[in-house]
Amino acid sequence: MDAFIIDGGTPLSGEITNSGAKNVALKTFVASLLTDDAIRIHNIPRITDVFYMLEVLESIGIRSQFKDHTVDIDKRNGSSTTVPLDVGARLRTSSMVIGPMLARYGEAQIPNPGGCRIGARPIDRHIAALRSMGAHITYNSRDGFYHAKAKILHGTHVLFPKNTHTGTETIILAAVLAQGTTVIENAAQEVEVDDLIRFLVTMGAKIQRTNERTIVIEGVKKLYGTEYTIMSDRNEEVTFAIAAAVTHGDITVNKSQKTGLDAFRDAFRNAGGIADERDDDVTRYRVGKKVRPTDVVTGPHPGFMTDWQAPWAVLMTQAHGVSTIHETVFESRFSYVRELLKMGANITFFEPDVDNPQSLYNFNLSDKKRGDHQAIRIEGPRTLHNAVVVIDDLRAGATLILAALCATGESYIYGIEQVERGYENIEVRLGALGARIRRIKDEI
Repeated sequence: MDAFIIDGGTPLSGEITNSGAKNVALKTFVASLLTDDAIRIHNIPRITDVFYMLEVLESIGIRSQFKDHTVDIDKRNGSSTTVPLDVGARLRTSSMVIGPMLARYGEAQIPNPGGCRIGARPIDRHIAALRSMGAHITYNSRDGFYHAKAKILHGTHVLFPKNTHTGTETIILAAVLAQGTTVIENAAQEVEVDDLIRFLVTMGAKIQRTNERTIVIEGVKKLYGTEYTIMSDRNEEVTFAIAAAVTHGDITVNKSQKTGLDAFRDAFRNAGGIADERDDDVTRYRVGKKVRPTDVVTGPHPGFMTDWQAPWAVLMTQAHGVSTIHETVFESRFSYVRELLKMGANITFFEPDVDNPQSLYNFNLSDKKRGDHQAIRIEGPRTLHNAVVVIDDLRAGATLILAALCATGESYIYGIEQVERGYENIEVRLGALGARIRRIKDEI
């Protein structure tokens, strides 16, 4: 495994270009299962999770070519309906192939999905919805696979009890070729879902978001090839904006994501940040005289995204006062706190008073374990110092990089393979902004 050494304390300034959205790229690959025609997708980030998902496709007989930031999917050798355990278990998105496989081949065997360790992340809601479409699905705890069959998928009415981004997309991908009409209520509202819908419509799908949280899919007999450019990555842009603020720098983001960032930009400006949006997909980020404390509650779109709260915690270590972050999407997403404490942050856990936890929290309350916390209190400003830290998941990785960039001295960051799941050449791109960051081989 490699590691990063970061010598902090240097303001980051200059221009950087946003990559394509990981959370759209992976889903368009799944959608390629819905047709035998050629598909070309532009603006694909060269990150580990993308390569993992292409390996999932290859394992079931679909070949692709990845050149620069374009993926061509146009060769099919066979039609295996089993995703191998060692391939699928690395990536949560691998579970989403179940819908297209059932629609086209009538069966699917998928392993219990993997990905970042940020809570239980069950797929029970997805499975229940697929069963209502006519699928027979069982889980075998001995082999770790879901075994699914369906003579035919038919339209259905799905009312998700909780917001589920992946669940919404899974049912959309199953319903586009199903017989009849499928209605999804309490559907996820994230802009990445809408980008996937636009992609599917160019393939011939009939999908409409009839109101904010209702999606109607009219099944068609066949989908076709397409060429499409996916949206920019919101999470990358948030990382760069916070990098500018915590290092007292000045970063201009090209291919800035104009939709879906209102909650972040509002919080950023409330904290003393400056976000100058221009009409040509460019946003300039910096901070004013000082960082102000904030109270943030995560939530489904259009709320403050759960993926932003860990990087936000670093910014709040520099705020003049006491800040809080209340996590409502996952039951366990504060693993980065112990690493920030090593660097001198003043962070304590607390349990907020909640009148109706069942209604507020988006996770299954039964998945919450002893020792899990839903909120932190951050006192600042603190001068962070160098430390040896270990990355636990993708967003925690970005968080520790941000902390090291504004800390004094040289920090060693291990587990950087987690960062590479979602950030392309992060050390090179940050280095171009003035970061003193280098990669070393871990010989331990």
